Amino acid sequence: MVKRVKDNVKWVGYMDWELNTFHGEDYSITNGSSQNAYLVSEQKNVLIDTVWFPHRFDFVNNLKTAIDLKKIDAVVVNHGETDHSGALVTLLEEIPNVPLYCTANAVKSLEGQYGKRGWNFKVVKTGDSIDIGNGKKLVFIEMPFIHWPDSMATYLTGDNILFSMDAFGQHYAVEELFNDKADKCTLLKEALKYYVNIVNPYSQMVARKLNEIKAMNLDIDMIAPSHGAIWRDNPIQIIDLYSKWSSGYSEDMISIVYDTMWDGTKKLAHRIADKIKSISPDTVLKIFSVSKQDKNDIMTDIFKSKAVLVGSPTVCNDIMASMTGFLAFLKQLKFKNKKAMVFGCYGWSGEGNKILRSKMEEAGFKVIDSEVKSFWNPTTELNESIEKAVREVLL
Repeated sequence: MVKRVKDNVKWVGYMDWELNTFHGEDYSITNGSSQNAYLVSEQKNVLIDTVWFPHRFDFVNNLKTAIDLKKIDAVVVNHGETDHSGALVTLLEEIPNVPLYCTANAVKSLEGQYGKRGWNFKVVKTGDSIDIGNGKKLVFIEMPFIHWPDSMATYLTGDNILFSMDAFGQHYAVEELFNDKADKCTLLKEALKYYVNIVNPYSQMVARKLNEIKAMNLDIDMIAPSHGAIWRDNPIQIIDLYSKWSSGYSEDMISIVYDTMWDGTKKLAHRIADKIKSISPDTVLKIFSVSKQDKNDIMTDIFKSKAVLVGSPTVCNDIMASMTGFLAFLKQLKFKNKKAMVFGCYGWSGEGNKILRSKMEEAGFKVIDSEVKSFWNPTTELNESIEKAVREVLL
């Protein structure tokens, strides 16, 4: 299906209602997603991106309903990741000499994934542009590490559309395309989840790039990302949110994250939660079992939290494997300006808290000195240490 975005700009992507995981199994999807590709038709016809490899034939056949492929004058490759470049091989079998506009790093990415096929690469950098006629240009803006080294955005003058690649996107299928047609709560929830789990490790670069874009004084009427809804109603709102999120964001919220073997550490988690609510009733509190709840949703709430409490029993002189994997992912996301506290039960050696503390420090958290450590199941004897730790984390 081909859908009009604005004037001579059409959406020619793929609405992926059945998608339920992304980046392998690393990212959970509950509201579908889209792989957005765009066709700009002025005196020159320019295709901006393609779709994921499994949908390549559907994409090319659909594109043929919008344009004779031989009339495509150029293809812009904003990012080499396969969910955006996966149909290139099939497309270029039909138009092999069409120029591909991309960054130098994208050439490496594309040739690394698809081999050296003699494609007609045109390497661009920030500020470069191509004239597409009727007084309009496509202006390129490098966006390194948002979220790959090869990423860039493309700005269409005249129509004032920023094709922002993965920045400002969401894994959210919106058949009607636009943010004003989407459910607002779901849209903002998915936008935050996307930022936290994919973009947040590059927050420093995000902040710098936002300042650079603002300095370019672009008139932006639409932001068209590569996943999810197109921002046409107050598009600057998502830029403002990215500015906020990239600056050590937190709310008056605490997340407790644990795993347990025979419920001792679970009981301890809830004892600590009760004390938090008794001392600071206005603080939003979330409790998560890492083995039972979605890790991406947990990370989204950790991002919003000012403090994170992590717990595990000691198992074979270590912590539970589920917590080890979870904390490895937590480290990847590079959260800033957050406190942490550790807790857990033990029956024999009791190294769990020490290991949790070390991993949270490695992940960039400021771990408070106080901790809660229960010999076997928690008893009332722990009340004093629980209160001390809670008051320290709330400071």
